[in-house]
Amino acid sequence: MSVDAVLDRVIAGHELTVSDAVELFSAEGESLERLLATADELRRRRVDDRVTYVVNRNINFTNVCIKQCGFCAFSRGHRAEQGYFLPLAEVLRRAREAWELGATEVCIQAGLAPRMDGSFYIDLCAAIKRELPGIHVHAFSPEEVLYGATLSGRTVEQYLAALKDVGLGSLPGTSAEILDDRVRELISPGRISTRNWIEVIRTAHKLGIPTTSTIMYGHIETALDRAKHLDLIRSIQKETGGITEFVPLSFIAAEAPMVRHSLVPGVPTNVPREDVLKMYAISRLMLDPWIKNIQAAWVKQGPQLAKDTLAAGANDFGGTLMNESISTSAGAPHGQYLQPKEIRSWIRAAGRIPAERSTTYKTLRVFEEEPVEPEAAWNDDRFGTYAKLAASSDFRFRVRH
Repeated sequence: MSVDAVLDRVIAGHELTVSDAVELFSAEGESLERLLATADELRRRRVDDRVTYVVNRNINFTNVCIKQCGFCAFSRGHRAEQGYFLPLAEVLRRAREAWELGATEVCIQAGLAPRMDGSFYIDLCAAIKRELPGIHVHAFSPEEVLYGATLSGRTVEQYLAALKDVGLGSLPGTSAEILDDRVRELISPGRISTRNWIEVIRTAHKLGIPTTSTIMYGHIETALDRAKHLDLIRSIQKETGGITEFVPLSFIAAEAPMVRHSLVPGVPTNVPREDVLKMYAISRLMLDPWIKNIQAAWVKQGPQLAKDTLAAGANDFGGTLMNESISTSAGAPHGQYLQPKEIRSWIRAAGRIPAERSTTYKTLRVFEEEPVEPEAAWNDDRFGTYAKLAASSDFRFRVRH
C-alpha cells in the first residue's frame, strides 16, 4: 500500500503491520507531512497537550567494560588510563546531591567491569535506598542484569527478585539497539542476544518491575529491521503491560569506534532531521495504544529537534540527567544536563503545557504558569564532566573491583 493508504487505515483504527511500517519509512514530501500530522493527532488523543519530564541524575559508576561494542565510545578496557570506578561513598554523594536538588530518580547504568562481585548491583541498590528511601532507583540494563546473574550463579528471575527486594524501582530497557541478532553481531559482537534481552524484560514484568524500551537507529539497520523491532516491543507490551515508555535513540557516529576505525562499512555519519521525525511518528503509530509515552531524546539530537519531535508523536521530554556521559563521550554536542526551567521553556516553545512526572509517569506537578521561585544554579563545576572524571586519578579503576 501507499503511505496515504496506510495512514487512512491508521485513522480508521487499524493496527499497523510490519509491512505497513516499512512503507511509512519511505514517506517524503506531503506524505511525510501527513505522517507527522497523523502521529501528532494520535498523541493528542492519547495523552492531551501536556509534555512531561522527570528530574533525575545519571550515575555511570564505571566506564570499564569487558565488551567492545562498535557504537560505544564511553567504555574503556580495564588497563586503560582513563578507566574509573566510583566508590560507594561517591555514588551516594551524587545521589544525595541530586535528591537535594529535587530529583526523584537516580538512573544507574555502567560498563561491565571485570572480576566484579556478582552481588554488586544488589548491594549498590540497597545502599542507595538505605541512604535515600524516597528516591526511585531506575537501574541496570538487561545486559547488566544478565551479567550480575551470571557472576552470582543465579537465574535471571532470582537476580531480579533480589534487586526488587532491596528497592529497585524499574529497569531501563536499554542495550536493545536493534533487536535482530544479524545486526547485533555486526555492531556489537558478544553483546546480549535478542533472546536474552527479551527474557530479562519479560521476567522483570512478571515480577512487577516496570521497564522502559528503546531502539538505537540510524546506523546499518534497514526500514524492515526498525519495523520488526517495533513489532517485537509491541508484542511484549501486549503480553505483559510492563513498559512505561518507548525512547527512539539516534546513533551518534562522531566518536563511535566502528566509524572512526572503519570496522563496519556503510555507516552514515549523521541521522537526518527528517529521519528522526519519521522514527518518532512511526513509533507513535506502531505502538498505539499499547505504549502511550514516547520520549524525546534531547541528549541525542539537541533540545531544538527534541522540541520538534513533540509535533511528531512524542509527549515526554525525558530527564534532567545532570551527568550525561554515554552520548557525550560518543560526540553528542548538546550538553550533559538541562535544568527543569530549561526543559519547561522548550516545552512551552512547542505550545504545550509542562508537567513534572515520576519515573512511572505519575503526574507530580503541572506548570500552567512558570513558577516565580528561583531554582538552584546548575553548572559543570558542580556536577563534574565525563572528560574530567575519565582523566582524573581520583577514582582510577583497579582490578580488585
